[in-house]
Amino acid sequence: MKPRSFFLFFSFLFAMAAFAAEPTKSTPLELHLRSRANGAASEKTEAWDPKKTALIICDMWDHHWCKSAERRVGEMAGPLNEAVKSARTKGIFIIHAPSTCTDFYKDTPQRKRAQAAPFAPTPVPLVTTERWGTAWYWTDGQHEGVLPIDDSDMGCSCTGEKCVIRSPWTRQIATIEIAEPDAITDNGQETWNLLAKRGIENVVLCGVHLNMCVLGRPFAIRQMVRLGKRVALMRDMTDTMYNPERPPGVSHFAGTALVIEHVEKYWCPSFTSSDLTGSAPFRFKGDE
Repeated sequence: MKPRSFFLFFSFLFAMAAFAAEPTKSTPLELHLRSRANGAASEKTEAWDPKKTALIICDMWDHHWCKSAERRVGEMAGPLNEAVKSARTKGIFIIHAPSTCTDFYKDTPQRKRAQAAPFAPTPVPLVTTERWGTAWYWTDGQHEGVLPIDDSDMGCSCTGEKCVIRSPWTRQIATIEIAEPDAITDNGQETWNLLAKRGIENVVLCGVHLNMCVLGRPFAIRQMVRLGKRVALMRDMTDTMYNPERPPGVSHFAGTALVIEHVEKYWCPSFTSSDLTGSAPFRFKGDE
């Protein structure tokens, strides 16, 4: 090899090595965040670092005791999977949280990843009260008003005879893919450990059901806000347990909209999956 060619060749190698050594810069997420701090809806655009953002999928189970709730989960699961894939491609960390079903995944690397994350102390104690066999962050009277819907009957929206309450779920609905870099946990401390290990500051919640699990689970909105994370709800990828026969006597989907407004007023802003996918927001077929 001639001296000049030799010099150019190694200059090229050094340039490639320097390029590879530079940290990869991710494109910021542009989120259109809607909130109701003063009652009226307002929207602002924020740029979030995807490498410092996690998306938690709450209780998208394979089955549900309420037939109408199970149908809506099945309808939403495909579009939610597309949003999750887009989020993952952008560098967002995905946490699957099918509560009480994590043993189904006990031998998977995603479950072991959550269990192996080093312990990280929380800035305030995690909630320890229980509901349905897991830790639960109950309605916080000092932070929020009462929910705008009456879900005291557990919210089955099936017409006629209501479904029998039971626990038929065994895993997350298979429509939602669990990829290699993801994690699986329904535990508040494990969730915090995962976030701390990755330096995650922003948490997006989606899944079901907003008036119950998406607000109250140990990894969900109330807990994450209390722990100091910047939190947002993906509002088109959620649902509620609300029976239109109960107050305020509106349609099921209008009831869900009221709970979204409650979250935007008292807990965190919301955005739609369009900010991740570039497609139209998801809408249930029955939502008129």
